[in-house]
Amino acid sequence: MDARKLTKLRKDLTSFLDDVVGTLGNARRRRWCETYLRGVLLDGGRKSIEPMAARLRKIESGAEDYEQALQQFINQSPWDEQAVLDGLQRWIGGKFGTKGYLILDDTGFPKQGKSSVGVARQYTGTLGKVASCQVAVTLQMATPREVVGLDAELYLPQAWADDPERMTTSGVPESVGYQPKWQLALTMLRRAQANGLGGIVLADSAFGTVTEFRTTLESLNLRYCVGIDSTLKVIAADADLGPVPKYSGRGQPPKLPLAVRRGTKSPSVREWAIGRAADFRKVTWREGTKGKMQSRFVAWRVRPAHRLSAGKEPLAPCWLLVEWPADAEHPAKYFFSNLSEKTSLKRLVATAKSRWWIEHSYRELKDELGLDHFEGRSWRGWHHHVVLVLLAYAFLQDVRRRRVKKGAAA
Repeated sequence: MDARKLTKLRKDLTSFLDDVVGTLGNARRRRWCETYLRGVLLDGGRKSIEPMAARLRKIESGAEDYEQALQQFINQSPWDEQAVLDGLQRWIGGKFGTKGYLILDDTGFPKQGKSSVGVARQYTGTLGKVASCQVAVTLQMATPREVVGLDAELYLPQAWADDPERMTTSGVPESVGYQPKWQLALTMLRRAQANGLGGIVLADSAFGTVTEFRTTLESLNLRYCVGIDSTLKVIAADADLGPVPKYSGRGQPPKLPLAVRRGTKSPSVREWAIGRAADFRKVTWREGTKGKMQSRFVAWRVRPAHRLSAGKEPLAPCWLLVEWPADAEHPAKYFFSNLSEKTSLKRLVATAKSRWWIEHSYRELKDELGLDHFEGRSWRGWHHHVVLVLLAYAFLQDVRRRRVKKGAAA
């Protein structure tokens, strides 16, 4: 956004921050919060503090030391980013609605050196390989027309959590330790629910393959359509395994009889799909920029049963959705979904494919707003920067939404 447009939106930005963050504790802190957001929204290359400060000082002809003030606001000021996220989520619910696709993902922030919080050699889908980077778990909400960021948490690899000196030096709170990405995701979903937001959870196989992740979603009364690994095992939803003896409360919980375990086949989802290759049919889920988006799919009602051989009773029935492109030798993608058993194949496909919003939002969050441009090393600084970028993105999406409405009414 150029300086002229940003100046015209000054009152709108002030009103937005009044609604989302209030005073942020004091007038000076609030002032530099607004200044930081202007720096993020303003056209320019890097959105780290030094170049943003230089652009802002040149445009606004301010007398203060912008760089020093922004460094202090981001890295030392003790404002609570979680409270700001709560305010943002409630504001989003009021402006964009409280229901949508709740899209979970992780994204990499390439980073050299060993001192920046959370940096390690780890896999990131951003680069498609193992590299030196930070990794964040994000939660976004997509509606039929737009996507907004709700939350983001820095993932700490086990090696970081096991190094108290590095944790202390980086300012990681004592209450924070190692958590797998799917647990971070559940924490973010609970926060969104507490702020009145809901919808259908979408995630890739890094999250969906974890049984506890899916069962927790159900306990939270959340619908989902999540990717899974091809190795997960299933049985037919209507397979009769007989009753499992009631648990007395003492000793080990009862298991399925050995004869049942040995006599019931529980193929992997890959084996299941290949054995039913004739069931696949072409489905179109939306119109893309290059024409219709379509592939071959089929969905079956199954029960996840990956521990059947150990006597574990299969889980409740759900959908197994599989994509097998016509030009592929084997099925390409697998999903579990707890959407209603009356859900059509076309709706299942459209739901699973709605994760495309994440690619759109990351392009803007990173390329336009500098989500991954933070150059500090601390836990506080990283989270302050990321939360403010999420605020800037929500503000930008609201500006666009209002312009569309204004154009439609003209």
